[in-house]
Amino acid sequence: MSTVTLSAGYIPLVDAAPLLVARDLGFAEEEGLALKLTAAPSWSTLRDHVALGRIEAAHMLSPVPVAAALGLGGLGVRLDALSVLSLNGNVIGVSNALAQDLRAAGYGFDFEDAHAAGRALVGLGRRLRLGVPFPFSMHAELTYFWLAALGMQVPQDLDIRSVPPSLMAQAIADDEIDAFCVGEPWGSHAVETGLGELLLPGSAIWSAAPEKILAVRHDWAEREPQLTDRLVRALWRAGRWLSRPENLPTASDLLARSDALGISAEIIDRALTGHLSTSPMGAPSRVPGFVEFHAGAAGFPWRSKAAWIGERLAARTGLDRTAAMEAARQTFRTDIYRRALAPLGVDLPGANEKVEGAILTPTPVASARGTLTLTRDAFFDGSIFDPQPGK
Repeated sequence: MSTVTLSAGYIPLVDAAPLLVARDLGFAEEEGLALKLTAAPSWSTLRDHVALGRIEAAHMLSPVPVAAALGLGGLGVRLDALSVLSLNGNVIGVSNALAQDLRAAGYGFDFEDAHAAGRALVGLGRRLRLGVPFPFSMHAELTYFWLAALGMQVPQDLDIRSVPPSLMAQAIADDEIDAFCVGEPWGSHAVETGLGELLLPGSAIWSAAPEKILAVRHDWAEREPQLTDRLVRALWRAGRWLSRPENLPTASDLLARSDALGISAEIIDRALTGHLSTSPMGAPSRVPGFVEFHAGAAGFPWRSKAAWIGERLAARTGLDRTAAMEAARQTFRTDIYRRALAPLGVDLPGANEKVEGAILTPTPVASARGTLTLTRDAFFDGSIFDPQPGK
């Protein structure tokens, strides 16, 4: 197999780990790929670099291909999600001043109860300045979904501000935002620098939210089927390696390097292990499944998750919801994912979509080899999303 250099971009976040691990530990090389990785300063820059063909692939926010398909932002170029790189991995944090107000109102900061945390924020009765990394992101969609379900007038009572992940703590320091939803390690960085406290993990809102995906241009994927398959396989192997607890110390050291995230390995380890410090003086909180790269078919690009994103975006922007859900489905390429992993004999779901929110405990499901168990995918409020209502 000849070696092909393939350029890919990422934002310095813990959930960029599959790309960095694939490059540095030989999984890309096994597939005949030389991964040339470049860190981008913002999600808009990264999206545009893919859309303009300056790079072939990217670690990308899961709603970005869906938004592009709906004509929201972007450059009018179709982007496809070849696989899900990670589930969850976000935290919701607040400034020290807001934390004091919440405590004065009686909130106890338990870091697991989305109902209590959301009711405490809504109960303050004020318009919150909330930092998210990008308007079309799981950060924004989860926050809207969560607070609207608990009675906040959304978006009227939220002042959403786009802040690059690494600058979220500085935005708190500069009094530009009161709260944030951001991927690790940047929430922990705000805690470590004494600028804020963590309120909730994103997984407490939706326990199986598709956070980052492997994004490519649609025309590139159609033109280069062998390269897409090789890239999907390399990242699947990297995700499997990351799922093994004994490998996490090595992963933390790798991600801490200056050519990766450039932040303390100790802080990175908190996210990878789910042992998060929520305040400078608080004891670590254990969050099972805080970020997931592999277990329970985590990498499978369920079209029902894309439909959920499409329905949420349509509801916010006044688009036809049924048409948006169908357009969204087409961006999550289950066909490519199945084709790429077929040579490895990976046991994949028998269906391309499912009812979201219905799995409360690990559940065996129909699959090619009959050995697949899906993990919890519940929403905090017990709601169910049926991608095919009436059928």
